Amino acid sequence: MKGWIEKGERLNELLRPQTFPLAIKLIKSETEIPEKATRPLRDLKVKVALCQGITMSRRYGWTVGMTAEDLGCSIALAAYGWKKPNDEMAMAKFLLKMGYAASIEAGVNIAKEVNRFEEGEYVGIVFSPLAWTKIVPDLIMMYGNPAQIMRLIHASTHHQGNNVTCSFSGRAASCTEGIIQTVLTGEPKAVIPGNGDRVWAMTQDDEMAFTIPATKLGSIIEALEVTHERGIRYPIPICQRFQPEVKLGIPLDEIF
Repeated sequence: MKGWIEKGERLNELLRPQTFPLAIKLIKSETEIPEKATRPLRDLKVKVALCQGITMSRRYGWTVGMTAEDLGCSIALAAYGWKKPNDEMAMAKFLLKMGYAASIEAGVNIAKEVNRFEEGEYVGIVFSPLAWTKIVPDLIMMYGNPAQIMRLIHASTHHQGNNVTCSFSGRAASCTEGIIQTVLTGEPKAVIPGNGDRVWAMTQDDEMAFTIPATKLGSIIEALEVTHERGIRYPIPICQRFQPEVKLGIPLDEIF
């Protein structure tokens, strides 16, 4: 566990995120949830959306364990294989009613594009701040501003030179386009948080997210360090070697 904690500390040093980068583990047995982890239904007496579990962990510093009984979001329940989904037509009708789709056909296409785990593949998920993680992660998730996410993209392309490829829908983003898509592809992903992330998980307007397979975290930190040493770093070292001017090109020190 010490190695993961050290990586979390280094990530904080290199990127200075406002909230805690998270270790995330998909579990096959409820016994894998750490004993002192917060369980939304048991401890808070409410079912919450999966993205709210992310917020609790990244803002409060809690280790949060969730299974189907904790989850109050049908989309995530179906996507994680914890609830037998309705047919695609039912989801298409919902998307049409909400205005997300212009037609039933468009709604069906949207439903087909949702990233999913197989039913029964996992029974739950655990979030824990990486810098004091209580779990060995399957993936890492960090929220940040676009400049911080840019640095993670730099690091992800450093070793092989392949672009980070992502798909965006503006819906169910952190839970499906972030976590599930990263697990299914084994590749880092940038995430534009969806409407649900913003309404219920209170993701801020200036925030994006980035997900990293745990096996690639070491190489990404190494790449961050190399570019950091060359001056490509965060906070951005903005250029200041110029004389300020006002209107009509008058130097600021000659205005009176």
